[in-house]
Amino acid sequence: MKTKGKGKSIILFILCVAGIAFLAFAGFHGLVIGSGANQWEFKSFEKSITKGLDLQGGVTVTMEIQSDKAVAKSDLDKTKEMISLRVNKAGVAETVVTTEGNKRIRVDIPGQYDSKSIVDSLSKTGELSFKDPSGNVLLTGKDVTKASVGNDPNTGQVIIELEFNESGKKKFADATAKLIGQKISIYMDQDELTSPTVQNAIIDGKAQITGNRTVEEATKTASIINAGALPMPVKAVSTQTVGAQLGANALPNALKAGAVGIAIIFLFMILYYRGPGLIACLGLTLFISLVLFTFVGVGVTLTLPGIAALLLTIGMAVDANVLMFERIREELRTGKSVKTAVKAGFHNAMSSIIDSNLTTIISSLVLYFFGSGPVKGFALTLLIGVVLSMFTAIVVVRALMNLAVNMGLLNKPVAFRVKRG
Repeated sequence: MKTKGKGKSIILFILCVAGIAFLAFAGFHGLVIGSGANQWEFKSFEKSITKGLDLQGGVTVTMEIQSDKAVAKSDLDKTKEMISLRVNKAGVAETVVTTEGNKRIRVDIPGQYDSKSIVDSLSKTGELSFKDPSGNVLLTGKDVTKASVGNDPNTGQVIIELEFNESGKKKFADATAKLIGQKISIYMDQDELTSPTVQNAIIDGKAQITGNRTVEEATKTASIINAGALPMPVKAVSTQTVGAQLGANALPNALKAGAVGIAIIFLFMILYYRGPGLIACLGLTLFISLVLFTFVGVGVTLTLPGIAALLLTIGMAVDANVLMFERIREELRTGKSVKTAVKAGFHNAMSSIIDSNLTTIISSLVLYFFGSGPVKGFALTLLIGVVLSMFTAIVVVRALMNLAVNMGLLNKPVAFRVKRG
């Protein structure tokens, strides 16, 4: 039975190591499977993670809604959607549009350096229009009272519901009566939002736009229509330009610094803790890979402060491993067996690990909800890193240590640099 358990532990340990190695390789180098039409590409972190302006250069513009009264959150979100549509219409990749405070909207546009033309474009109020197939304007945003998202009671399909004011009601009734079976296209400036086909004349001032769209797509379209119906004047209050050369130099330098730091950490852990240190390095490799995969999944924009936060969390992950290993060594010095010492060491280190990481999580949440721009990015990166470092230390490293003990790789106190008389 003991031999069978040892064999199972060896198999599981090898599978875990192979899985970690595969994730790290695929993430850092990418992977291409198949060829031609059947080709499937697993993009590397370099290609899939959005980089901030400080890493690739571009323009940051902070727009402020010009209003003496407090701006409602719904109006701020509508204006953000309108600006987002305008800035993305040229196909600029990786543009980030976020709200700051109650009146401001921050726009990060990588790879663009003509700040004047960008500011002029973003400062336009925007014009919503309804056009017939010939391009003639039938209604404008001033004729729309409200756009909302709902569900068709018969099909359950997501729909956009429109309500028009008195002038819009008459215009829309005349237009739909003439254009039955034809399309009425809705535009924001020159960008087409949707082109529904008129099914019948609509005389009550309430219309439904059907079609195969998700709730998110319908909500975005409705928000832009509302933004056109309630234009919010904006003004650029801050413009920053990061040169291409500065951005191009920043990323390689940051990566080199990170690689050197991680290499030193790995070397220290292996030399000082030997076998357990090697297992800690496996856990840290998985941790770094999981953090970067999470960045891709949640759409984190990586900046220099974000890289700093990532390196900080790597240090915290190492700290958790050091706490666990030192507790294990203390237990071994009392004369306990390796298996018992490992179990007790992890248990005793748990409260210290959770306490130290919990304070960092609280700090990250405060920075995220009350900070803005780079501070918010730093906080999000730090929060993701801390949570995943706890997972890898408490779950992954612990499991690998137990497997190593069961398979006989760490079955003597000397493997932990503990000598007994």
